[in-house]
Amino acid sequence: MEMENLIQTFEFCTCHNIEISFINSLYESGLIDIITIEEISYIPIDQVLQLEKIVHLHYELDINIEGIEAITHLLARIDSMQNNIVLLENRLGLYESNL
Repeated sequence: MEMENLIQTFEFCTCHNIEISFINSLYESGLIDIITIEEISYIPIDQVLQLEKIVHLHYELDINIEGIEAITHLLARIDSMQNNIVLLENRLGLYESNL
């Protein structure tokens, strides 16, 4: 992975005023990925938006990591179901237009 697609974990934590141990807990629970290069940990840039949502849930709404795991799982299921609904609506539209 190229370095411009990574954000140093320390830098993210400093900007958001959070502990690195929180990021490590998220990594251990499988909520985010961390890439280590030469003993420096990085967060892939495509996960930053998700990580910022998690930070909001934890620090502003006081939701623990287990609750965050449940919320992210449910949101992923909702997103998958919404995609299936759109697919089925498109299929139905094809059948209806042929009548």
